[in-house]
Amino acid sequence: MPAEHALLVVMATFEPLDLQQWPRREWFEHYLDRCPTYYSMTVDLDITNLRAAVDASGRKTYPTQIWALATVVNRHPEFRMALDDQGNPGVWDVVDPAFTVFNPDRETFAGISARYTPDFDAFHSEAAELLSEYRNASTLFPQGAPRPRNVFDISSIPWTRFTGFTLTIAPGWAHLAPIFTIGKFYEQEGRTMMPLALQIHHAAADGYHSARLVEELRQIIADPDWVQD
Repeated sequence: MPAEHALLVVMATFEPLDLQQWPRREWFEHYLDRCPTYYSMTVDLDITNLRAAVDASGRKTYPTQIWALATVVNRHPEFRMALDDQGNPGVWDVVDPAFTVFNPDRETFAGISARYTPDFDAFHSEAAELLSEYRNASTLFPQGAPRPRNVFDISSIPWTRFTGFTLTIAPGWAHLAPIFTIGKFYEQEGRTMMPLALQIHHAAADGYHSARLVEELRQIIADPDWVQD
């Protein structure tokens, strides 16, 4: 593995939450300890404009999707939450996307990650290169250890369209980061649509927060001038 493409562990900053001052403390403790709860939601996104912009620019679709998700995730502290080694909640200053790359010969996938930057050009270049480098990987985490702690997960199932998708994480109640699953594009009334599943820990975020994230994602992909800037 070339040294420049090994997983670079950059020390992100983890800021503990002041539970005495945190407005969501009661909800956090209820859904983490008394009634551990994840919830899932699947939405259909109109990616007609984004797909056209990607095709016109010669860029790759998957890194573009990853950047858009990472951008809206990083806007909101509830989606950058984690627990420290003592189980205390806090917020990372930045979270990086960890995403899957499929090996068709082995019918397995690898999990890799790229450092998030709001610079789309820089992120696309790094993510596209990583996807190319690890497409023949034969291990689950080919970038090696340690896996960064400040990551959230994205996977893609481009072979099928779905209207619902749920992950069972047990005993994973300490996993506060959101998980996203992208489905197969489909055409509907002349528009290109994409299913997206969200898996959210209720201790970190409520339906309001998830709905806001989805709406911001809709906006960023509806006006994709950033793809060609």
